[in-house]
Amino acid sequence: MDNHTIQVARYILGLSWVYHGLFPKLITVAPLEKSLTATIGLSEQASYLLTKSAGVLEIIFGLLILVFYKNPRVIQLNIAALLSLCVFVAINMPSLLIEAFNPVTTNFALIGLSYVLLRAKVTEQ
Repeated sequence: MDNHTIQVARYILGLSWVYHGLFPKLITVAPLEKSLTATIGLSEQASYLLTKSAGVLEIIFGLLILVFYKNPRVIQLNIAALLSLCVFVAINMPSLLIEAFNPVTTNFALIGLSYVLLRAKVTEQ
């Protein structure tokens, strides 16, 4: 697989995590993020802290993908995280699954790019 394709997949994956940690969680808490964390029964303050913590973790994970994109375990963890987040939404706010730019379309597109990186690793060997 050509290096250009690998780098496009790498940067889209990593920067997607960074973006989703930074803008809807750290810079401002998006109402949707607030609603999602509220579904697990936390107080407003605990929900706010969970959202901020998730934002930090998402940024760290995005940076890990950018640096360690050749490590299949990191990419497999990415796939597991994206699937888990879809399941979380399906259980806690299933109405989001039919909205525009929903977790199904965004997460499965990122899973597809993860597959590109995993295949690139296989073809390198």
